[in-house]
Amino acid sequence: MLRIHLMQQWFGYSDPGMEEALHDVPMLREFAGLDAGEDAMPDETTILKFRHLLEKHHLAQSLFAETTAQLEPSRDYCCVMA
Repeated sequence: MLRIHLMQQWFGYSDPGMEEALHDVPMLREFAGLDAGEDAMPDETTILKFRHLLEKHHLAQSLFAETTAQLEPSRDYCCVMA
């Protein structure tokens, strides 16, 4: 669910939009660790409840900032290699 939340923030998906994208975009499912044939896809209500849980405990911004900080060095490395 955390990966789904992060993708939602990175790509600007609404809750219903994220649900739809998980069904339609194999790369997003793969990043989230979901297999369309085997795993139940989280619906928009599940996505919303998870986001509200993060917000309730003041974790959404700190998790997003930490994840982004962890990805920055790899982004720089990718740009050098290109």
